[in-house]
Amino acid sequence: MSEMNPTTDYNDDNHIPKRLETATQKVHFVSLGCPKNRIDTETMLAGLQDSYEIIGDAEEADVVVVNTCAFVDSAKEESVNAILEAAELKEGNLKKLIVSGCLSQRYADQLAEELPEVDHFVGTNDLGAVREILDQDRRAIATQGETSSVAVESAPRLWVSDPDREGFNWELPRVNTVSGHSAYLKIAEGCSNQCAFCIIPTLRGPQRSRSIESVVREARSLIEQGVVELNLVAQDLTAYGYDLKPRSNLTALLAALEEIEELQWIRLFYAYPRSFPKGLIDHLALSKKIVPYLDIPLQHISDPVLRRMRRGTNAETIRKRILELREKLPFLTIRTSFIVGYPGETEEDHQALLNFLKEARFERVGAFIYSHEEGTPSYDLPDQIDEALKKRRYDELMFTQREISLAHNQTLIGQEVEVLIERVSEENEYVMVGRVAQQAPDIDGVCYVGYREGMKPGRIYQGVVEQVTDYDLGVELIEE
Repeated sequence: MSEMNPTTDYNDDNHIPKRLETATQKVHFVSLGCPKNRIDTETMLAGLQDSYEIIGDAEEADVVVVNTCAFVDSAKEESVNAILEAAELKEGNLKKLIVSGCLSQRYADQLAEELPEVDHFVGTNDLGAVREILDQDRRAIATQGETSSVAVESAPRLWVSDPDREGFNWELPRVNTVSGHSAYLKIAEGCSNQCAFCIIPTLRGPQRSRSIESVVREARSLIEQGVVELNLVAQDLTAYGYDLKPRSNLTALLAALEEIEELQWIRLFYAYPRSFPKGLIDHLALSKKIVPYLDIPLQHISDPVLRRMRRGTNAETIRKRILELREKLPFLTIRTSFIVGYPGETEEDHQALLNFLKEARFERVGAFIYSHEEGTPSYDLPDQIDEALKKRRYDELMFTQREISLAHNQTLIGQEVEVLIERVSEENEYVMVGRVAQQAPDIDGVCYVGYREGMKPGRIYQGVVEQVTDYDLGVELIEE
């Protein structure tokens, strides 16, 4: 599980393909949820760019595609609000509204009844459907223009297949929308874990890993577009390759990616703590391209809560894993996430979690208030927690972590760091915005660097940390 990313409207002209002369419809995309969902949006976008115009202004669009998230209640609410907001545009230019992603996969029939404004619903395993829908519309319009007596087949309203069906197409093209120099790269789809709180296996199916060759091909394609940082994502990164025949693992995949000369940084997200492949930590310690950053969603530290969550691990195993990482990777930044207010969580369980934060001193932490999701084993658990109490525990956790994050940043003052420059600041043209290796895109804050002649986005520079806030850094470049 990951922290929710904010809504992404693709309105940056640098990331929108130029219109071809053959373009007949203007299409606007809205993407919600995690980076894995964003990759799906990028795939759908790429499937249209040769024949349709992708635009950043929804009010000017003929077609709006809302790629939804349905992981927790807040995500579902955000998705429904985005759909309703887009539907209002039908009073103006909008001719077609398409809803894709996890919300469609989970509630297609119900949504089709309750949202007549939506023309089509597309599931998580049907990324090529948007192109098929628009192409069918185009053929229908052309046929009707020729003769009104010809019957024209319209596109079906529901394009939602079984999420675990075979034949997931990893070779579909993508348009990178993160930045010109950083990209997410999905190495597996679905999840085979059985966490009691999680709906992902229902929405995405069991784990299906890509072949190493397929991942490397996409990596090379992204690098040809100017990417220097790859952020590897999956529902369970450390289980990569176990389902392949013959078996593979994350260590082997990383070794293959490191062979790509132009690739500078590799970052790892969503490493399930239970099963690290053999040799992974030693490989991370020796690598010159894998940045010292690891996202490990722990969810809790209390054994009774972990058992009810069906996490397949316990506090002792978690502590041993963190200790091993700290010993072998002394400069490692660890990001993790926790759930507060899980059914049956006592005040003692909550205090154990707060004490664990102070003990482990994670550099980055995200938290979720437990969401009572129908269709999950935890939905029917007794001792559901009051919403007000959940909120109090969430606030206590985040307040505790904020002090730890600030203290960590303060230890960086005076240290030499590498900074990947990404863009010019919107507030000041003499300030560049970038990230150090300890900062992941979108979720971990940024670095502010004074502009120097010749500085270019996409380059990595040496600097010294001079100022810090809770999450951001001020860096002075080293004279060269």
